Parts: sequence; structure tokens; C-alpha cells
Amino acid sequence: MNASTGGHGPAGELSDWYAAHGRDLPWRRAGTDAWRILLSEVMLQQTPVARVLPVWERWARRWPAPSDMASATAGEVLREWGSLGYPRRALRLHECAGILAREHDDTVPGDVETLLRLPGIGAYTARAIACFAYGQRVPVVDINVRRVVARTVHGRGDPGPPSTRRDLEDVAELLPAGDADASRFSAALMEFGALTCTARAPACGTCPLTECRWRALGFPAYEGPKRTTQKFEGTDRQARGRLMAVLRAAQGPVARERLDVAWTRDPAQRDRALGTLLTDGLIEQTPSGEFALPGEH
Repeated sequence: MNASTGGHGPAGELSDWYAAHGRDLPWRRAGTDAWRILLSEVMLQQTPVARVLPVWERWARRWPAPSDMASATAGEVLREWGSLGYPRRALRLHECAGILAREHDDTVPGDVETLLRLPGIGAYTARAIACFAYGQRVPVVDINVRRVVARTVHGRGDPGPPSTRRDLEDVAELLPAGDADASRFSAALMEFGALTCTARAPACGTCPLTECRWRALGFPAYEGPKRTTQKFEGTDRQARGRLMAVLRAAQGPVARERLDVAWTRDPAQRDRALGTLLTDGLIEQTPSGEFALPGEH
């Protein structure tokens, strides 16, 4: 797959496919500002679109600008985050909102290097904002993009371990020359990996690409390092989630006993989960020994 534009070659093929098959997601619609796009990109990390949609819509209504979120407590933000998982993302968003309100005139910057200095904004998210909010020609690389490039360019069924520098260089070589074409192609590449060139059941029979090295080689099996699958049942993550759910549902501080009954299978694990929640700043302990979301006691 090589860069091309104008409806010809891979870029044109994927852009045409995206125009016909891309999902109508609210953060993709014309007029969606960079702040709402930032929210969507952070929420979508390791979280399916279906779970993100209702939370994003609530946040977009309640906090339409960074200063609106900055004026809320961290506890309010965590409560609105609900059960999306990895709640430290919500804390980083709250910190980010404060910096945007104070130092960036309540707007999200478009410069990648400036974005990278914001809390919770990593290599992928910074480039996604620059590309999708500001239409810049920058490589945007997530697992879906890495998989499509591995197959179509390198002839491998799986991308293998990530390498930020190599992955960015791979995608940069594919981008069409113009900003608008490159931004559209980046969205199409990501969506194609999410919907068609999937990890377990790629729909090769309906693939719009006329060139794919993996297909040309006869779909060779991947023989590289295996990715480990993170389990959830019975883990500290699950225990932390149960404790957080109690505090989100409460209208104020709760006694230790209410947390104890939320996770009874392993008291040592519950104590460990509680300790890491305190260390991460996701909960606080009151002078009287009760527990609450940050800023809510």
C-alpha cells in the first residue's frame, strides 16, 4: 500500500470506503470542537465505542468547555466517568481541563508538542487531536492502524510488539500529500482496521484494497511474539472497580465496613486495592477514617 490521492490507489480506495461505511459517531461530525474530540480520544482508549457513547454525550453537555470541567471537583468527574474503567484517565482529564482553562485560553492547542505536555495526552492522542480536530497531516497510530499496515505493507497477519518510532514512520509514508486528504485517510485507515481488517475475523472478501501484501502471500500465519491477554475476573482491577462503585453511588463519605462487603473473596487483595486507590488519588480518607471520592468530604 502506497500513498495516493484523488480516488485512485489505496488512499482513495480507503477514503471512498470510509465515505460509504464509516460510522456516524458524534465526535466525527462537522462542528465538533477540539475539546470534545480530546474527550472522545481519551475515553476510547481500551474501551469500546458502545460504552463510550453515552458517557461522552453526558460530558459534552455538562462540560462544554475545559473551564466547565475545571470548576467541578475531581470526585464529580470520577462519578460521571462511571464504569468506563481505568479511572485515572478521568483524573488526568480533570487536570488537563484546569491547564487548558488557565494557560491556553480555554482552548485545546493544535501543536503536537504542546499537546504532549498536557496530563494524560500521549503520542497517539496528541496526533489524533492534531489530525481530527485541526486537519493536520500527522501520522495517527493505534492498534487497528498497526494491524492494517502490518498486513497490507509488510505481509504479516499481526503487527507484533509496538515501536512508536517505527510505527509512526510506517504510517507517515502512507499519508497523502495534502492536509485534508491525509486527515481523511487517517480516519479511514483507523475505521477500516476497526470494522473490516479486524484481528480475529478479517473480512478479506469485502476488502476495498486492490493491493494487500498479506493476501498476495497467501495469508501467512503470524509467527512472532504472542500478545498477552489481560484477564479481568478476580484481578486487583476488578476489586478496585467494586470499591469505586460504592463511592460513586454514595452521597458522601462511607465507612470502611461498606467497602469491606464490596469485595469479600480476598481481604488481602481488597486491602491492596484500597491502598492503590489512595495512592493514585482516586479516593481520599477523611480525618474520621471514612472514605470518599476526592474533594467530596
